[in-house]
Amino acid sequence: MRARRGPWRSLTVRLGLVYVALFLTSTAAMFGAAYWFGVHQPMVKEASAVQREAGSLAAVDRAGGRDALLRALRLREKSGPRRAFHALLLSDGRVLTANLPSWPRATIADWQLLDADISFLGTEQDYTALSVERRLDDGARLIVGRDVEDIDDRDEIFSVAAAWLILIAAALAIGGSVAMGRAVGRRIDAVTQTARRVMAGSLTERIPLRGTGDDFDELAGTLNQMLGRIEEAVDAVRRVSDNVAHELRTPLARLHADLDDLRMTADESERQRLADQALAEAGRLQSIFDALLRIARIESGRHHAGFRRVDLSTLLADAVEFHLPDAEARGQRIESRIAPGLMLEADPDLLFQAISNLLDNAVKYGSDAGAVTVSAARMATGVVVEISDAGPGIPPAYREKVTERFFRLPDTAGEPGSGLGLSLVSAIVALHRGRLRIDDAAPGTRVRLELP
Repeated sequence: MRARRGPWRSLTVRLGLVYVALFLTSTAAMFGAAYWFGVHQPMVKEASAVQREAGSLAAVDRAGGRDALLRALRLREKSGPRRAFHALLLSDGRVLTANLPSWPRATIADWQLLDADISFLGTEQDYTALSVERRLDDGARLIVGRDVEDIDDRDEIFSVAAAWLILIAAALAIGGSVAMGRAVGRRIDAVTQTARRVMAGSLTERIPLRGTGDDFDELAGTLNQMLGRIEEAVDAVRRVSDNVAHELRTPLARLHADLDDLRMTADESERQRLADQALAEAGRLQSIFDALLRIARIESGRHHAGFRRVDLSTLLADAVEFHLPDAEARGQRIESRIAPGLMLEADPDLLFQAISNLLDNAVKYGSDAGAVTVSAARMATGVVVEISDAGPGIPPAYREKVTERFFRLPDTAGEPGSGLGLSLVSAIVALHRGRLRIDDAAPGTRVRLELP
């Protein structure tokens, strides 16, 4: 039973909120940039220009008097790219000249937007005057301005658009977040549901792929490969369990029968024979368990490997010499094609065990009076060792299974051995980060070891 969790612990909810926040932030940033360049900067530029004009007009008043100022104001009204406005008020409040319809009673500190609508032939023309004020030497107020109606209209448009933009952006962000959350959630749920079915025991389950080649498909493909390896490993464990039970049943039954007969017989020679048979069966069981334990320790990394610089050429020659008597007993010959001075980092004991197992198989399953060939050479990627025989060979369908514990070819079930030799070889090669290949020697079997 799954524990209930709050919405804030959901990855899709958190991703959705991040998406909404980023979408709204980016929209606000773009809107702010548009407002800055479309309204604020032009308004500041016009304010600076009007400030300079006001300063110039105040200088005209100081230099040429009031009449010169009046002439400059009339001339200014008729020139410039924008309509010019002004108001000249004496210190007692009387209006000396003005084309502004109104102005504030208080002094304009910096700049201010004033309504400057003008009626012309019964039609009202809208103007907005960006106005600044200067105090003249005699206390008169000089207010000058320029029409910025177009910029003010843009400001109003931005103000209205901002409200709509926020609503539309929020709707799009939330909609996109929900769609993204559902898409991601479906992919995650597919992984979760598949994992639960696998946990329930259905190892054949796989995560469905969309065929889009995106990150989720790549993840699903990787997980499917992992599930396939797990299924293969579990199947291998089951086969090993079955094989262990099968392999141990016969020696245990014989051991039990020998001990039971030993208890019942009174003949001393018969008792000795039965005791020897029981010890032989116990020894065979002990060797099976030792081999299984050694393979398990190597594969799990618990074996303390004594890696050091090893002369592989000498090691191969020693292995050939060790198996030469068995080969000669069957009329076989061992042909060595070993390059001298092959050095590599390895555990010599484990490596000798692997080579010895392969030679033992080659002699045991090779044809009588045939040849066993041992070759070794240095390649670009390391050292390659090949051991081949002239026997019946291993059918292609069984070449990937012969390294499993207790696996025996159907036609070799009666041969001596426990079926653990190639399993041990495979574990030793993997420990040395090498590669084991079993091919057809036409006739016979060729085993190839690639050691880095």
